Amino acid sequence: MTTENTTNDEIVDQTPIENNEIDSDALDAGIEERVEEISREEQLSQDLASEKDKFLRLFAEFENFKRRTAKERIELFKTANQDVLQSMLPVLDDFDRALTEIKKTDDNVLIQGVELIQEKLKNTLFSKGLAEVELKAGDAFDADFAEAITQIPAPSDKLKGKIVDVIEKGYKLGDKIIRFPKVVIGQ
Repeated sequence: MTTENTTNDEIVDQTPIENNEIDSDALDAGIEERVEEISREEQLSQDLASEKDKFLRLFAEFENFKRRTAKERIELFKTANQDVLQSMLPVLDDFDRALTEIKKTDDNVLIQGVELIQEKLKNTLFSKGLAEVELKAGDAFDADFAEAITQIPAPSDKLKGKIVDVIEKGYKLGDKIIRFPKVVIGQ
């Protein structure tokens, strides 16, 4: 037989059957290898996804930790001098009382001197974050911002349930009240 006029299909058809048969064991082994390879790739993909998820969660947790500690640090700086400021409040109260009594005299030099020292102390404390809680007679009483020390019969009907007098000023440091104002409430 000559191969000059034959096509490839004819050549295949002319080959003996032994050469055309595929070894099924080899084919099965190749398929199993390929299935195992795909299974390993899927397992690696799942492992990678799992590790990526763990990483993202850890990263988010770390970011939350950084944010929380930064906030705590800022709060600590704001209130770090709270003890010192609280210990200075009685001195500030004493200046207020002294100035009230000194104003009853006619010694203007003494009054100016005490006012100067009082203002200097107030400015120093206020520059460190101290602020006065603003309450006055006639304001509505709110237990979140003031401490009622007593109740008296209201001098007028419009002062019932309201502040009649402020006995001791209140102060706050930032947004936190460090000493509540002591007030008298009308019944």
